[in-house]
Amino acid sequence: MRTTTLPSGEQVVVLGQGTWHMAENPSRWDIEIKALRLGLELGMALIDTAEMYADGRAERLVGEAIAGHRDEVFLVGKVLPQNATRTGTVAACEGSLRRLGTDRLDLYLLHWRGQVPLEETLAAFEQLVASGRIRWWGVSNFDVSDMEDLVAITGGSAVQSDQILYNLARRGPEFELIPWCHNRGIPIMAYSPIEQGRLLGRQALLDVAVRHEVTTAQVALAWVLRNDGVIAIPKSGVPAHVEHNAAAAAIHLTDDDLLLLDAAFPPPLSRRPLERL
Repeated sequence: MRTTTLPSGEQVVVLGQGTWHMAENPSRWDIEIKALRLGLELGMALIDTAEMYADGRAERLVGEAIAGHRDEVFLVGKVLPQNATRTGTVAACEGSLRRLGTDRLDLYLLHWRGQVPLEETLAAFEQLVASGRIRWWGVSNFDVSDMEDLVAITGGSAVQSDQILYNLARRGPEFELIPWCHNRGIPIMAYSPIEQGRLLGRQALLDVAVRHEVTTAQVALAWVLRNDGVIAIPKSGVPAHVEHNAAAAAIHLTDDDLLLLDAAFPPPLSRRPLERL
């Protein structure tokens, strides 16, 4: 699996596994465990979760899936903005670690910007790093103005990633946010990279998929992964879909493919506010 580099120098795979909306149906627990474990076997060694997902049950699901394989996983968690005070962040992290059955997170993100001053959250992140409970920290759903506020704080330049909504139908970040991050060596982590399946019937995707003898979901995922510095975290609780996702990392879209997709999903010509699901 191809990798990209965090500002810390850590190499992480560009294709991981998301867990949003997993662990919501108890009858699917075992199959979702199987899907996550298969993803690890196929090289999708980054798993993203959050205290918010299924009220913590997604973290328990991930903990069961990675039991005995913790050192093989780059584990990403998130703290809710209402919990992101100095003491609240530490307490939230400790709760996530208990549910995950681990002593550390590799990357801990502020889920989105709330009312708590960034200085306070950052102080908590630094405390968690010093104690070994997290290795690095980052943010999620931060636009350019938020990132500029963050890096203006002492220690704010240690941010490792910005996780955002980015896919063919949500190209707004390409105008300003993605270049801003790339210029500073901060990888983008794209959630909902296939727009939760809503764009997969579009003719342009079908045409490209036929050319490559793959699925439209694989084309959409390959498009997100076309440039360096982008990590995609598709969610799939179905093993067969996990196999398709892993194979998408090897698809090389041609210039003609990209032109066709640009015509159907035009890149932004001006700045747009960052979208969020």
